[in-house]
Amino acid sequence: MRWIKTHSLVKKIFKNYTWEIPNNENKIYLTFDDGTTPETTNWILSELKKYNAKATFFCTGDNVKKYPAVFEKVIDDGHSIGNHSFNHLNGWKTKTNNYVSNVEACLAEFEKFKNYTNQPKIFRPPYGKITPLQSKYLRRLGYKIILWDIISYDFDKSTSKEKCLQNVIQNSRSGSIIVFHDSQKAFENLKYVLPKVLYFLSQNQFAFEKL
Repeated sequence: MRWIKTHSLVKKIFKNYTWEIPNNENKIYLTFDDGTTPETTNWILSELKKYNAKATFFCTGDNVKKYPAVFEKVIDDGHSIGNHSFNHLNGWKTKTNNYVSNVEACLAEFEKFKNYTNQPKIFRPPYGKITPLQSKYLRRLGYKIILWDIISYDFDKSTSKEKCLQNVIQNSRSGSIIVFHDSQKAFENLKYVLPKVLYFLSQNQFAFEKL
């Protein structure tokens, strides 16, 4: 079964993870996974700036190493950075020690940048797949594990751009954490969806905040 909006029972079972940030101020949290990538990231930053919107970018260490100038621009524009492992690992298929080391390698890549200061120590597992033991070790290291309330499915070639849009605007509420993807694979859908999401939610008095 495909869930667009995370089921409340799942949130209760996995209560050590952050799925949403309930509030009464219409704050909503846009997140972008898998970056940084020059074309896609720069376009996202441009769209966010039109609405003075802040967001959170869950980056892989490998992409940050490849595109350092783009990573610096994300921070300079006032957005938050989250850890997405160095090599976009699937936790269910990776030994715990290797997984934790890969996450720490990503953090080490981030810390090479002088403008990476005062950033939250947050981690999103690629694919949303992490074992309880991996989670335990990472939380002991001070990471807050961020999942999501709504997923757009922008990365899925079988999901139309219109459906991606509906996935977001029909389910968003104050406190929602929404997943988009900062990747070439998702770019075609994202180019259609993100401007419309920003417009629709801003017209409905939502404020776009970073984690």
